[in-house]
Amino acid sequence: MSIKLGVPSKGRLMEKTFDWFGQHGVGLSRTGSEREYAGKVEGIEGVELVLLSAGEIPRELNAGRIHLGVTGTDLVREKLGQWEQRVETLAELGFGFADLILAVPAAWVDVDGLDDLDAAAAAFRARHGFRLRIATKYHRLVREFLREKDVADYQLVDSQGATEGTVKNGTAEAIADITSTGETLKANHLKILRDGLMLKSQATLFRARTAEMSDTDRQTLSLLIRKLGLD
Repeated sequence: MSIKLGVPSKGRLMEKTFDWFGQHGVGLSRTGSEREYAGKVEGIEGVELVLLSAGEIPRELNAGRIHLGVTGTDLVREKLGQWEQRVETLAELGFGFADLILAVPAAWVDVDGLDDLDAAAAAFRARHGFRLRIATKYHRLVREFLREKDVADYQLVDSQGATEGTVKNGTAEAIADITSTGETLKANHLKILRDGLMLKSQATLFRARTAEMSDTDRQTLSLLIRKLGLD
């Protein structure tokens, strides 16, 4: 066996992850073409690189098919119920920053916070006969957040892409999505509620709590953690 390390398979997340490990004396690199999803690890024996989409990594950690994985805090908390029982946070990596926020049309001048949204949602339902729609792909996190804040009169609409455009397209009245600069929100005439920050996310190295390991694997993992300066 070997320690399986799951890393995002493309883009800046992959590049930054490779850089972070390289700075700690562990070389990660892609082998073959971009379609092959194959890679190699240098600087330590017994570690296998597994290239996956960032969204797949929480699932593979949860199933114990990989021992370590780099992905966003937002994806782990969204995809894994009772996530702290499933994975351990080893290190926040200092890149891939994004905020999960709740935003409404900028034209809603009387809606600045969650209390205003709650009142607007009740009025919306009375006027239209259905609940105010919030477009998101973060159903678990949004539901938990709004339940804690006592906002109830809404429905979630699934959106797996171009969430900021759903309000303009008339398929939702508000959105819950990640943002790093807020520029896309402004371009779509949306504003973040003053108390609408749900989660601050960044790329994080997680360890699966359920993955099977031999004695050799445990020694390899200990050596890797020490090499990365995480012990």
